[in-house]
Amino acid sequence: MPAPTGKVVLTVSGNISKTNRGNLAVFDDDMLGALPRIHLETTTVVTDGVKRFDGFLMRDLLAYVGADGGTVTAIALNDYVIDIPMEDFSRFDVLVATSMDGTRLLPSDKGPLWIVYPRDDHQELQDIRYDYRWVWQLIELDVR
Repeated sequence: MPAPTGKVVLTVSGNISKTNRGNLAVFDDDMLGALPRIHLETTTVVTDGVKRFDGFLMRDLLAYVGADGGTVTAIALNDYVIDIPMEDFSRFDVLVATSMDGTRLLPSDKGPLWIVYPRDDHQELQDIRYDYRWVWQLIELDVR
């Protein structure tokens, strides 16, 4: 894996086969921007109305680093930590958003990265258990 040339915005650790800094895979904005881009329109429990999120699929990122495990621990800038079953990323088009409604996400507004579920596309995603998995200010993933 190439090394980042800019500021590191995401670190992936744990059971991964591709690394670029010791046993870690670290990414800057340009590296994340090279992943296939998609958008998702959905409501959230913390914003009003339908929002458009642009970013990349979590499963694409995990495939890129050769992740092998059953759980991904997501860690946020504000020290929020939650375990997410790996199967979520194959069952749903879970997005790692870099922008909302065309505006780059900043740490002051849920950025630089926000895990976003397609909650309007699946009734089961209306359950509060999934709301806890919407990690904003995402900075680290640990695959186990």
